[in-house]
Amino acid sequence: MVPLALFRAFPDIFLPAARAVLIRSLLLTIGLFALLGVGLWWAIRALVAWMGSGEQAGLAGAAAATLIALFAFWLLFRAVAMAILGFFADEIVVAVEQRSYPAAAVTARPVGAGQGMRFAVRSVLRMIGWNVLALPLYIALLVTGVGTAALFLALNAYLLGRDLADMVEPRHPDLPPIGGAARWLMGLAGTLLFLIPVANLFAPVWSAAMAVHMLQANRKRRP
Repeated sequence: MVPLALFRAFPDIFLPAARAVLIRSLLLTIGLFALLGVGLWWAIRALVAWMGSGEQAGLAGAAAATLIALFAFWLLFRAVAMAILGFFADEIVVAVEQRSYPAAAVTARPVGAGQGMRFAVRSVLRMIGWNVLALPLYIALLVTGVGTAALFLALNAYLLGRDLADMVEPRHPDLPPIGGAARWLMGLAGTLLFLIPVANLFAPVWSAAMAVHMLQANRKRRP
């Protein structure tokens, strides 16, 4: 079911509403990380100057700040992108439903900006909190070669699957929620999208559209 939902969601990322949300979320995400990079650059330069190091040390510090910013971008991109998407998710969900499930779109319960903000905050706190708690295990499993990557995928698949379910299920309380195994597989597909260059730029919108198709598939199986 997940591969089919992922396949059906691909054309949805080109819907006008989805494109608008994609552009806004990307600009905000890149803007936040640009501010982070500038802040780190100035902070390290100030630290080097306070320590009385030479110009070469200052340049090395600036280079270190750039590397740290790039690492933070890679690590936190999903959390920030999904949080920002939370503010605009309803626009994508509505557009996908109107295109593929017009009857469901008519009876859907609107999700307000306040709920979108709460979703965004919970998403960021869960993602950062659980990954920080798992950090000792990530480090311990480095010796296995694949353990760290496997744990990262498993944990973040669960977290993303929960985020996506929380994004679409409140609009249709009459439908059965997405099952635990299906939710995890949906999160795994989204997590893998975030790891693929270029595809990761579309991953938030693509994953949200996939979640709509996953939930609406429950309508057909409802007794």
